[in-house]
Amino acid sequence: MDDCIQQLEATGDYRIIKRFKPVSYYLKNNDTKKNIGIFLDTETTGLDSDSDHIIEIAMVPFEFDLDGHIYALLPEYNELNDPGISIPAVITQITGITDEMVKGRSINLDTVKNLLSDAVIVIAHNASFDRPFCENLLDEFKDFPWGCSIADINWQEEGMEGAKLEYLAYKYGFFFEGHRATIDCQAGIEILSRPLFKTGELALKRLIDNAQRTDFRLWAESAPFDKKDQLKKKGYRWSPGENGKRKAWYLDLPEDDLENEMIYLNTNIYTRAVDILPMDRINAKLRYSTRI
Repeated sequence: MDDCIQQLEATGDYRIIKRFKPVSYYLKNNDTKKNIGIFLDTETTGLDSDSDHIIEIAMVPFEFDLDGHIYALLPEYNELNDPGISIPAVITQITGITDEMVKGRSINLDTVKNLLSDAVIVIAHNASFDRPFCENLLDEFKDFPWGCSIADINWQEEGMEGAKLEYLAYKYGFFFEGHRATIDCQAGIEILSRPLFKTGELALKRLIDNAQRTDFRLWAESAPFDKKDQLKKKGYRWSPGENGKRKAWYLDLPEDDLENEMIYLNTNIYTRAVDILPMDRINAKLRYSTRI
C-alpha cells in the first residue's frame, strides 16, 4: 500500500491524505527537561461567553521541551456538561451533542484544577473563544498562561490560506472528524508536532516563543470621530466601554513598535500633539482574556 501511495504522489497528479490516528507518544523519553502543556477545547451552546455555556470540555496534557519537541501524551480528561438550557439545533448539527447526552452530566472542577496544577501553559485553537468560557467555569484559568495555535503562529507567512484545524490537518496530510473536543485537541497536538512549511521550525516552538512575548494595548483615547475609518484600516478595534473597560479605539502591538505608532497617531489622527496615551501590558496570563 505504501509503495502504491508513493508511486501515485510521485506523478504529481495525486495527493493522499490519511485518517488521523491519535498516538500516545511522539518521542521516547530522554534526559531533556520537560514541561507539561494542555491542549484544550470546548464545545458550547453558542459564541457569547456571557450568555452561552460549555457542553463539552477536553483537556489533553502532553510533555514538551522548550525546543518544541513533543514527547508523551498523558491521560486526557473529557466530560459533557448539562448547560441547563436546550442545546440549539445548529449546535447539535455541528457537534452531534444532544440534550439527552448532556442530561445530568457536569464537569469535575477538582479534576480540572489537578490537571492545571501540573501544567505551564494551556493551548487552544482559537484561545480568544475558549478562554472566556473557561474563565467563567473556574477562576484558576484566569491567572494562567495561554497560547493559541491560530494567533501565535502566523500561518499566512507559512503559505497557508487559512488556519482552521481541518484545513491545517489537510495541508499536513491527514483528516479527522472534527467538532468533538478530544479529537480536536489530539489533532491540534499533531499539528504542533510538525515543522512549519517554509521555515522548518517546529510549530510548537513558534507558538511557545510568541506566547512568551509581552505586547502593549495602546488606547487612542479621544480620537476624532471622523478618523475611525483610518483607525480601522490600521487595525485598531473599538471598545464600547462595557464592564469597566475604556471606551476608545485600541491596538495591540510589540513594545518596539510603540514609538512609531505614537508618531503615526500624532501625524495622522490627532489634531494636536499627544505625548501620553493609556497602555496596558499584555502577556500570556492576560492575552485572549475578556478581562482586558
